[in-house]
Amino acid sequence: MSENNLRVGQLFIHPIKSCGAIAVHEAPLIETGLEYDREWMVVDRHAEFVTQRELPRMALIQPTLRTSELVLRAPGMLALHLQLDAVEGNCRVRVWDDLVDAFDMGDLAAQWFSDFLGRPLRLARFDPDVQRLAKAQWTGNIEARTAFTDAFPLLITSTASLQELNRRIAAAGHDAVTMRHFRPNIAIDGIDDAHGEDFIDTLTIDSADGPVVIKLVKPCGRCTIPDVNPATAQQGHVVADTMSAYRAEPRIGGALAFGQNAVIVTGVGHRLQVGAGVQADIAFG
Repeated sequence: MSENNLRVGQLFIHPIKSCGAIAVHEAPLIETGLEYDREWMVVDRHAEFVTQRELPRMALIQPTLRTSELVLRAPGMLALHLQLDAVEGNCRVRVWDDLVDAFDMGDLAAQWFSDFLGRPLRLARFDPDVQRLAKAQWTGNIEARTAFTDAFPLLITSTASLQELNRRIAAAGHDAVTMRHFRPNIAIDGIDDAHGEDFIDTLTIDSADGPVVIKLVKPCGRCTIPDVNPATAQQGHVVADTMSAYRAEPRIGGALAFGQNAVIVTGVGHRLQVGAGVQADIAFG
């Protein structure tokens, strides 16, 4: 691994869990990850979260962040404008095993999502006063806060890993996939070996505010979402079929892994930028 030549290659935020990504040049790091990442979530009539696993069309909902609002667009729909400083009520929602206090975004947002996705739904916003923590089994003595991510504040991938996957996909006669299929927050350039991030303990990322230290704690086991085309919402199987030949990860019970879940050690309040230098400390043993 060329430890001295690593850079932040791409940064992504996903304001609404399981909806479209926004590629950004820079983003503030807050206690729960990148600012606005998975801060909103779509829930059903039982206040249970829904994702592309059951509703692949969520991939077609494309957010845009403006100074004071989140704007949502989807095929055949008028744009939905949500004020960043406004909510319309209190609610409790479930994300995996966690039942947490949140804010309801109102009837207009609920109707918009229900119309586009074809079932009764509502939109919730994370309450920043809620202490939702990643599992200490993986984070050790680091109390890692999360918003509506599945389990961890950040997801780290590498360009080399995507290139190796696409080499195998092309050899089988299929079209390449993009980093957006894997929904990371940070993609690292300069790692020589595919899936070299599996062997990194910490990343120290340069920023104008001072160093940001991120600890990689758990391989990211993959569900069906990487096989949803983010441009068309078509569900396939090429990604899982290809990864099954070489990416079963014994540390997570043989699940197919791509990327590493990570927690913040230091640097909350700092801004991450594409192109920033990165130092990797390798894990041994």
